[in-house]
Amino acid sequence: MTIANKASRAPKKLSMKQRYQVLTRDLDWEPTYVDPKDVFPHTEFEGITIHDWSKWEDPFRLTVDAYCKYQAEKDKRLYAVLDGFAQSQGHLTLTDASYLNAMKLFLQGVTPLEYQAHRNFAYLARHLNGPGPRFASLCQSIDELRHTQTEIHTLSNDNKYYSGFHNFQQMHDRVWYLSVPKSFFGDALASGPFEFLIAIGFSFEYLLTNLLFVPFMSGASFNGDLPTMTFGFSAQSDESRHMTLGLEAIKFLLEQDEANVPTVQAWIDKWFWRGYRVTALIAQMLDYMLPRKVMSWKEAFELYFEEQMLKGLFADLAFYGITPPRHVEDAIAEKEILSHQVYWTLYQFSHAAAFTTSVPTAEHEKWLAETYPETFDKLYKELWDKERENIAGGGRHFVRGLPQLCQVCQIPMLFTEPGDPTTICQRESEFKGEKFQTCSNGCQWIFEREPEKYVQAWLPVHQIYQGSCGGPTVPDVLAWYGVQEGDSGEHRGSLDDRRWQEWHADSVKEGN
Repeated sequence: MTIANKASRAPKKLSMKQRYQVLTRDLDWEPTYVDPKDVFPHTEFEGITIHDWSKWEDPFRLTVDAYCKYQAEKDKRLYAVLDGFAQSQGHLTLTDASYLNAMKLFLQGVTPLEYQAHRNFAYLARHLNGPGPRFASLCQSIDELRHTQTEIHTLSNDNKYYSGFHNFQQMHDRVWYLSVPKSFFGDALASGPFEFLIAIGFSFEYLLTNLLFVPFMSGASFNGDLPTMTFGFSAQSDESRHMTLGLEAIKFLLEQDEANVPTVQAWIDKWFWRGYRVTALIAQMLDYMLPRKVMSWKEAFELYFEEQMLKGLFADLAFYGITPPRHVEDAIAEKEILSHQVYWTLYQFSHAAAFTTSVPTAEHEKWLAETYPETFDKLYKELWDKERENIAGGGRHFVRGLPQLCQVCQIPMLFTEPGDPTTICQRESEFKGEKFQTCSNGCQWIFEREPEKYVQAWLPVHQIYQGSCGGPTVPDVLAWYGVQEGDSGEHRGSLDDRRWQEWHADSVKEGN
């Protein structure tokens, strides 16, 4: 055989698409001696019809090899920033110690959710029938574990110098306000695989992380927290892939069978409102906890939800017969008041929390009045003026009683009637002769759609009154939470504030 003939018989180099196919889809097989329903038992009970799993499209087409190399490079850059920040005493370059209250909420409320997402996407990577969604779920499972680790490593440096970063996992499991994000994820984990994909891929990724990782991490940078900004934007590149996975899941279900449309619409309606209620914590972070403001909650909501989701995502989904979520108008109407109502509640109960709060400064109030010209001066400035009088008289307002909680979102009943910001919104439903309270039209609709699920809610207030949270007194409950001295209450004069003043007084002396 001539050299020319040998060359003509040489195998052709595979294209990137063919290589991806060989390394992922071609590793799948059809079971022969076991019924496929026994191999994949979890994808039929939700009533979703799938005709052809091969129609699942992977927009990123990553292989394990490419994925690991890509993530390794990001980790190298992140840990270089963490090391540099720690070695240069970067904890002293923040705008103020009060900024870290937002990061305490992040570590307590968001990081444990990343780990729960890791576990359930690993479950999907085993139990979804098609190789495409299984591989995509595997990559997201690894992503979520990586996010958990990088967030803990990043914020561990703050734990060396500031209060409230210890015991974050125990706090996530026990502290009252953390039942809000925890109940969201518990609801999703108790759903079937397809509803979980909608809950996390649509609600958690599109709605929550867009409003959290982009504007909030910009705020971290603006307040001198380079490590948080770095892990935030490192994670956001993954979140883009996760959002694409969520959108692909929705479109895949809708394209497989027309009968899936009503079920998917109901899930979108439910998980929009559940995710929106969790963003209440993000709203007050942006408007009240960041000493230097980068974007208001209202601006973030208008940009990332109204512009990108309502006018972008739902315009695309209209082709499939999907409409904007139920109760979306109620959410839009709250953008002028949401952050003020939530922070005022957290301010009153921060003695039983793992963060500190303070009355807004004059400069802060000016910004709030300019940003919310229709609501702040009219509705909320008077509250803070009265509180300043209390403090000047030697008092500080803490509510010693326990609030009523919504049966679904588990937030205290602090929200107001649509169109009437002076009247608390309260809805009552009855199930099997017992009455249940919800905070809004959205939560009432969710409750009445699946009452059997939500009557089982572990409501912190009920549990405290029943003696299930360490004891009958506030110190007993705080000890059960894992809250230590300096973690809670008023920020001015707190342990963190005193240390901050001492450290910077020493810096001034050294400079002189």
